Formats: sequence, C-alpha cells, structure tokens
Amino acid sequence: MWQRFLVFPLALLGGLLAIFAFLGGLVVLLAYPSLPSLEVLTDYQPKIPLRVYTAEGALIGEFGEERRSVIAIHEVPALLKDAILAAEDERFYQHTGIDHVGVLRAAYANLVQGGRRQGASTITMQVARNFFLSSEKTLTRKAYEVLLALKIESSLSKDQILELYVNQIYLGQRAYGFAAAAQVYFGKSVQKLTIGEAAMLAGLPKAPSGYNPVVNPQRARQRQHYVLRRMKELGQISEAQFADAA
Repeated sequence: MWQRFLVFPLALLGGLLAIFAFLGGLVVLLAYPSLPSLEVLTDYQPKIPLRVYTAEGALIGEFGEERRSVIAIHEVPALLKDAILAAEDERFYQHTGIDHVGVLRAAYANLVQGGRRQGASTITMQVARNFFLSSEKTLTRKAYEVLLALKIESSLSKDQILELYVNQIYLGQRAYGFAAAAQVYFGKSVQKLTIGEAAMLAGLPKAPSGYNPVVNPQRARQRQHYVLRRMKELGQISEAQFADAA
C-alpha cells in the first residue's frame, strides 16, 4: 500500500531531474562555443613590478600596484601545495573541474544545517573566475564559471592549472600569488615557510582581508588552525606536527 504513495513523488522528482538535465544540456550547447580563448592562460604574462637593486644585488625598492613574484609549479614545496589543497580543494587531482562531492556537501550544509553559506568552488573554477569573470554573484556568471572550468580542465594539465592559481590569486596587502605573499607576510621565500606559515597563507584566498594576519590576527589564527586541522585529517601532517604548528 505505502508503495503507491511513493509513486507520485518519485515520478515528480524524476521529471524535475530530466528537466534540469535538459536545461543544463541546452545551456552547454548554446554557451560553450562562445567561451573565451584560453590564450591568456597558455601565454601567462602577469604584471611584474619594477624592482631596483644595488650593485651587490640587494633590493632597494619595488614600484607598482601589484606585488608579484612568479614561480614554476616545481618550485612550490610539497608542504605549501598540501596546505593549499587542504584549504581550497582537497580533491583537485581527482575531479574534472567540478567537485561533485563538494557540491553535495555544500548543498546539505546550506539547506539543512543553515548558518553561514558554504561554497563549492574548485581551484579550477577560481582560475576561471580570476582570469575571465567579474565578481558579480549571478546564476549566469556561475554557469559560465562551470563551463570555463570544464574547458580549462580539457586543455591544461592539473599542474598547469595549479601553477596559474599559485601565481594569480590575491592574498591581501597588494600581494598576488604565494611567492609574493610569503615575502610580504614572512619576509622569506616559499621554500623556507614553516608548516604554520604555509597554513596561514593557504587560508587567505577565502577572505584576503578578513584573514589578513596584519589587520585581523585573531581571525587569521582561527583560519590557520582550520587549515592545519584539515591537513592533519587528510594525513598530510602528523599529530605532533599539528600540535607544534597550532
């Protein structure tokens, strides 16, 4: 008897899913051909500030709106890479631009648990947003972000995508990219960062001003602790390393 009561809801759900699938396919069919070229990614040429040095090679001054130092992905230490993935996109090397597990988790948190809204943007989606899209929050922009992420994943390797992210993301204090941020906040290269420092920097992309250790040290420490905890949960650092860094 009770099975009959489930027929209509299940049929309705199936119909809605079919409609959404059709509309999604239509959006892809119409919008994908109009997506921008990826030349700006494959021929990445960021703004580099003018730097003045002494005859001995010591830096005298740096002039420009953006603080930036470009590094290759092989120059990014595993410690920093792990921290970035733990904070932003733990399944980066498994998904194809869209993290379906992350989407479901965020949807559950937003619809059932309430509280502050959670996002599910992957690193690839953030690259698409930073290079091609505005900051407006509309369904149209989100759709283009998803499509661009799929196009980027089909054209570039994971390491190429991560390298673009590492160099382009804004991290506060006029610093673009992790190499510049390491110098701005800690006065050192990324290769010399401690676990705690790497976690601090990895926590900045979510809110560069809100988690800025110079302006908001308490919130920055809270975010750092979250990143360290995620690194421990993912097996990237040991319990002892977590306790020492936290």
